Parts: sequence; structure tokens; C-alpha cells
Amino acid sequence: MRKKRAAGLLQFDRIVIETTGLANPGPVAQTFFMDDEVALHYKLDAIITVVDARHAMQQLDAHEEAQRQVGFADKIMLSKTDLSEPALVELLSARLKRMNPRAPIMSADFGRVPINEILDINGFNLNEKLEIDPDFLSEETGEDNHADCGHGHGEHQHCHHDHHHAHHSDEIAAFAFTSERPFDAGRLDEFLNGLLQVYGPRMLRYKGVIQMHGADHKVVFQGVHQMMGSDIGGKWPEHAPRISKMVFIGKNLPKETFIRGLEQCLV
Repeated sequence: MRKKRAAGLLQFDRIVIETTGLANPGPVAQTFFMDDEVALHYKLDAIITVVDARHAMQQLDAHEEAQRQVGFADKIMLSKTDLSEPALVELLSARLKRMNPRAPIMSADFGRVPINEILDINGFNLNEKLEIDPDFLSEETGEDNHADCGHGHGEHQHCHHDHHHAHHSDEIAAFAFTSERPFDAGRLDEFLNGLLQVYGPRMLRYKGVIQMHGADHKVVFQGVHQMMGSDIGGKWPEHAPRISKMVFIGKNLPKETFIRGLEQCLV
């Protein structure tokens, strides 16, 4: 395809890859990291997941592939919301946010969406921004007044919420880590490499903006399974708190192991 374009036989600005309904997006995304020929000539912009609001609850319960598609997504489009009860759509949206708090959710009205909502999203670009759903982040850091929270080491808090009264038990789920204490670069690098070796196949998407001890600039990283990339981000504002944020999305990941290990990497 690239050669035909270079020869003037094809003309295109972008390539949209539509997988089957039960496809795992992971191997497709990894191609852009692992295949030098592909990575040299193409940039992976984003993974868009369309969720059928009328049948999604049953599909998420029955198919792990459906959960994976939500976990990999950079944006989630809800279809058939007009055929579903508003209360059920609200429950579904809450479930999707727990599975993937970094993917914005919007409705697709009869398949009509603004083109700028699905193209040039830059979901795989390394940058200093890390958007996490505020409600999810407050749950993870203990700001929910209804939570029974115990303080962990340092400034990070552990919160155990009883979500099961209205929640489904999904193998694919997300959790976040935040701290105002800086990381020791060597300890963090060693710990993250260890996580990838042990849990990499179960780590769908992960991303972080972190503060390193003695550094004035942010460090940003993200990855898919065992493929992780990092770079230097923007400078930390002088008069604002320096808060590291990380979000991990994966299959049955041991949250407490991740959290305790990250805490031990703090200065």
C-alpha cells in the first residue's frame, strides 16, 4: 500500500483499520511498535471502541474480548442510547469508566459523529497530559467521603470501596496511583521493568506523568503489554504541586502489589 502510494497509484491521508467484533486490539497496536517498516511510515493515532448501549452489559459479561476492547480504547462511542433506558445507560457508562477511566465517552447518534472526534486524537502520543476521569481518581485517592479508607505509606492512600451493590465483576479493570513525593529514577525503572516481565501480557494500557527526584521536567510514559516508551515532558510549574499520576488497565492485575511497589520507589 505504501509503495503504491509512493508510485502515485493510491492516494490517501489516513488508514482506518476496522477489526472484527471479537478482535483483540492489542496485537494490532503492537505492530506499530514492533514492526520497523510500519513504525517508520505510519503513526498509530488512537483506538476507538464502539459500544452497543442496548446489549453491552450482556456482551461485557459474556466476552472477555469485549472487555479488552474497552480497556484498550482511547475513546469510547456509545451507540443505540436512544433504544436504552437512561438509567441503564448511566450504569453502563459508570462501568466503562471503571474499566477505562482515561477514555472519554460520547454518544454516536445513528453513527453520525464529528470527524474531529475520531481522527487526530493522538492517543498514543507521549505528552505531559494524562486525563483520568475525576470521579475515578477521587475514588482511588480517597476523596470519596463515603469510602472506608486506610492510609498507605507516604502520601498515597488505599481505598477499598464496596462497588458490588451495582457493579459487575470485570476481569479487565483500571486503577490509579498518585503521589506528591518524587520517584527515585533507578528504583522506579527497575520496578517497572519487573512488572513488564511478570505481568506484561495482562497489562493492556498504562500511562503516567511522573516526578523524578531532582528533575525540573516531567517524565511521561505509556505502553501496551510489554512495549513501553518514555520521554521528557514539559517543565513543572513553579508554584503548583508536582503530582505524579499513573493509570494501569489490565486483566486481574494485583493492584496492591503495584501500589506497594511504587510506594517503595518514592524518595
